[in-house]
Amino acid sequence: MPKLSNRTDTFSESMIRKMTRISIDNDAINLSQGFPDFNPPKKLLDRMAEVTYENHHQYEVTWGSQALREALAKKHEHFSGQKVDPDKNIVVTCGSTEAMMATMLTVCNPGDKVIVFSPFYENYSADAILSSAIPIFVPLNPPEFTFDADVLEDAFKQGPKAIIVCNPSNPSGRVFTYDELRIIAGLAKKYDTFIITDEVYEHIVYAPYKHVYMSAMEDISDRVILCNSLSKTYSITGWRIGYIIANDEVIDHAKKVHDFLTVGTAAPLQEAVVTALKFDDSYYKELLDIYTEKKNIFINGMKELGFEYTDPQGAYYVMVNVAKYGVTDDIKFCEWMAREVGVGAVPGSSFFRENINNYVRFHFAKNSNTLYEALNRLSTLDKKATAAKGQF
Repeated sequence: MPKLSNRTDTFSESMIRKMTRISIDNDAINLSQGFPDFNPPKKLLDRMAEVTYENHHQYEVTWGSQALREALAKKHEHFSGQKVDPDKNIVVTCGSTEAMMATMLTVCNPGDKVIVFSPFYENYSADAILSSAIPIFVPLNPPEFTFDADVLEDAFKQGPKAIIVCNPSNPSGRVFTYDELRIIAGLAKKYDTFIITDEVYEHIVYAPYKHVYMSAMEDISDRVILCNSLSKTYSITGWRIGYIIANDEVIDHAKKVHDFLTVGTAAPLQEAVVTALKFDDSYYKELLDIYTEKKNIFINGMKELGFEYTDPQGAYYVMVNVAKYGVTDDIKFCEWMAREVGVGAVPGSSFFRENINNYVRFHFAKNSNTLYEALNRLSTLDKKATAAKGQF
């Protein structure tokens, strides 16, 4: 057999998805892969039922249905203040995963460099490698997960084509301040660099923190490429509907990449989700209220159990320091915890470029009863980990 491509030699399978399988195999509560165990909004489900009997079962326009692109443009303008043309500035993709991959293939030539903050959502590094780019990692320093502006500029001095900014951040839960984003913006202008933003948690930002849309900053809007998804906002992670917002030239190129990657997103789902994009502001307030309650349940429980964690400012992840258990191999630790404690988590080393293996990531996008049961199981961790010391 001929030799296979070497593109995948430098990264492994998704640790997040692997831990989901391990959780299932061990009947553990899956706090690893970030999807809810509750239904999407009823109005959205009702519209999906109607769509099944309508004429939306064949190919849509490759870069997204007209109705969906118009609804996305209106929603984005409402929340960001940035006016975008649905025909010139939007491509609908198969989730934000494809949005990011299509963007990377659009802007990067082989050998181009891309700045990635560490810890990072694991796809970013793989996306860079698959697009034949070279990632430059800049640390977000725990436990606050802030960056050093001088270290960041040193990375920009290496001549990167782009920087990826996940805000709110997965896995750290960090929400970048306006001043921090202006530092990034200034460096991107100075060194002529694209800014690729991942904003899938835009509506899950806890008070008093605020989400800032870099694409709405007029002096840099042409160099910002926004990648987003409807998965988290409407609890439809399995629908795989994402999108790219960018200037006309970027979108013209991204359309071609998207066309040959996936042709298009599922037509019935595109039609159905237009309903959700027309929800009024009360929906987003209720969404935040729901996640604030879940966060409080889980964080207060972690505090009572004596865990050392970083309180998330946005998204629905908690980074927990497990050094006190003598962890030297966080992958073994997470596998052991799923098996012996009955709770699934993601080993932190899958997010860090640095040699850091004393963190795990939990998520709390679950029903209250699920969270209480997870905390009940985690109450046994100290005793079980002490007895198992040396196994991980």
